[in-house]
Amino acid sequence: MDRRHFLQTLPAAAPLGALGTAAGAVPMTAERLPALRPRRLRPGDAIGLISPANASFEREPVALAIEALQALGLKVQLGAHALSRRGQFGGSDAERAEDIHRFFADDGIAGLLALTGGSGCARIVDRLDYGLIRQHPKFFGGFSDVTCLINAIQRRTGLITFHAPFAGSTWTAFTTRHFRALVMEGEAPLLRNPGGEAGGDLVQAHDRAWTVRSGRARGRLVGGNLAVLSAMAGSAYWPDFDGAILFLEDINEYIYRVDRMLATLRLAGALRSLAGVVLGQFTKCEPGDGNYGTLTLDEVFEDYFGALGVPVYRGAMIGHIPRKFTLPIGAEAEIDADACTLRLLAPAVT
Repeated sequence: MDRRHFLQTLPAAAPLGALGTAAGAVPMTAERLPALRPRRLRPGDAIGLISPANASFEREPVALAIEALQALGLKVQLGAHALSRRGQFGGSDAERAEDIHRFFADDGIAGLLALTGGSGCARIVDRLDYGLIRQHPKFFGGFSDVTCLINAIQRRTGLITFHAPFAGSTWTAFTTRHFRALVMEGEAPLLRNPGGEAGGDLVQAHDRAWTVRSGRARGRLVGGNLAVLSAMAGSAYWPDFDGAILFLEDINEYIYRVDRMLATLRLAGALRSLAGVVLGQFTKCEPGDGNYGTLTLDEVFEDYFGALGVPVYRGAMIGHIPRKFTLPIGAEAEIDADACTLRLLAPAVT
C-alpha cells in the first residue's frame, strides 16, 4: 500500500474554521502564572495525534501507535497534517502549528500526544496561540524534541504538560503503568526506579540510581532533553527555573557537547536557584572516536551540580529508554536524593 492510499485509510481531524496564531495572546511576564491542571484522560476519550517534529515515514509504526492508545481505552484521531511531510518535518511549520490549534479548540478532543520526536518544534513554538491553549486546557504530552513545546506551553499558560512517551514509543508494562497512574487515574505517585530483576544476579546491574549530593527539597518540575532545553536559552519560552526541580536526559551526544550544553544552562542563570536536580539516562553519551582524553560524565555532572548545594541524584528512568516515567511539567514534587525518588505532592490532573 503506498503512502497516499494509507493516508486515505486513516481518520482525519474534523475541519475547523481558520485559526489565528496570536503567539502574544498571553504576554510574557516575569510573573509566574498559576498552575492549570488538565482533565484526566478517561477510557472512551478521544486523543489527537500530532507530528510537531519529524514526519512518520512508514505505516507500521503509525498503526502500532494507534493500537497502543486504543489498548489504553482511548479513541484516536489523527491530525489533518499528522502524516504530512516537508523535508524531515511532519508538514510545514504552519501545518504543524495548525494541528495543535485545531485539537486544542475542539472540545471533543481530550488531549494531544505527539507521534514521535526528532527536530522542528523550535520552528513552531512562536507560532502557537497561547491564549487559545489557556482557554481550552487539556493534556499535552511528548518528550525529546517536544521538550520545547511542553516547557513553552507551561511557561506561557500555566498549563501542566507532560514529559510522556510518544504514541510511537515502546509501551512496556512499566511505561504504561506510570502513564496510566499519572494521566488517567489522577494519582500522585512516588517515582522510584525498579528494584533488582529476577535472574540470579548477585547485585542489581540495570536501572540503577545513585546519589550525587544528599538532601531533600520541594519545587516545580521543569526540564527534559538537555540539547533542546539549552537551545531555548534566552528566548521568551525559556522555563522559570527559580526554586524548580530540574530533570535532564539526552541521547547520542559526545561528552564535550553535554559539557557545553550544561555550560549554556549555567551561563543563562538556570542553575543559580534550583531546588534540586534529577539526572535521567544519558544514552550513548560517550567520548567518541579520538576523544578519550575528555572528562567523564561523572566528572562533568560533578562540576556543574556538585557545588550547587541542592539534592542531586542520577540514573532516573527518564529518557530515550523503553521503560520510562511520565513527569508533569509545572507540578510540585519532592526530591529525596538519598532514596533516589521523586514524589508528586498532588495529582497533576483533575
